[in-house]
Amino acid sequence: MKRRNFIGLGTAAGIAAGSASLLSFKEKDFSQKKEKRFQKGVSPWPICLDTATIRPASLTDKVKIAAKAGFDAIEPWDGELAEYEKNGGNLKDLGKQIKDLGLFVPSVIGLWNALPPTKELFDASLKDTRRRMRMASDIGAQHIQTIPNTVGEDFDRKWVADRYRDIIEIGLKEYNILPALVFVKFFPLKTLGQAVGIALDANHPKAMVIPDVYHMYISEGGFEGIKLMKGDAFAIFQFNDAPSTPALAQLEDKHRVYPGDGILPLTSILKDLKGTGFKGCVSLEMYNPEYWKQDLQNVAETGLRKTLEVIQKAGV
Repeated sequence: MKRRNFIGLGTAAGIAAGSASLLSFKEKDFSQKKEKRFQKGVSPWPICLDTATIRPASLTDKVKIAAKAGFDAIEPWDGELAEYEKNGGNLKDLGKQIKDLGLFVPSVIGLWNALPPTKELFDASLKDTRRRMRMASDIGAQHIQTIPNTVGEDFDRKWVADRYRDIIEIGLKEYNILPALVFVKFFPLKTLGQAVGIALDANHPKAMVIPDVYHMYISEGGFEGIKLMKGDAFAIFQFNDAPSTPALAQLEDKHRVYPGDGILPLTSILKDLKGTGFKGCVSLEMYNPEYWKQDLQNVAETGLRKTLEVIQKAGV
């Protein structure tokens, strides 16, 4: 895979300096193109609701809540899809219902246990990997998250990259779905830098990662790396905020709060994200049990409103 597909380091600057008239023409040309915007023009990105944000509701209720709240998209979990089928539901019909309500599915969470450390374990994992891909494909998902929960503490970077490439090929050829790699502080593959390294080493033109601002923060990988990326390296961008307490080392997923209610530099993050040229979904993802106790329609509407307020504040 070519680095330019992932990382934009501004190497064109020197060339541009010697071609001022051409650059000026291109910039003028670009400025005349009308940017597609969402949420009545407020956002340059469609806004998605991760269903974990309103976890106690059924999957069908979550779809209705997301549509009523005004989201553009919804991001369900594999366990919900399996439960829906177990109860007699047809996922292709559900996909049609989602579309009829004006939503789409940018991603499904996810491919658990898909990157184990040995060939024997990897071959054994493919049955569940294919089952999860098939469910995600049935509802019309664009991506499915490849979760590195079983890579092992001293994971072999080349092995993981090669297996991720295998998973991409299976997804594209068999299910018309594109697996993207996530990173999680609580798993061995913890940071954006580590995930990007694996995706680059996969040497596949469709390799992508899914950043989550919360895990960028609690893994202490930071946010500056966003500036080095090209937006088409991101499948979606997961969004939330982190509180000032408890201390960083004690933060868990349950501590996520509404965007703007915490301490993360969300406006600068969004400015940097816009600078990458990212065109995918910003997905509101929270696992806060205090929100689950509340009226879930209000939680969804509040989450969307606060997300848009941060976007407006960022001036993107």
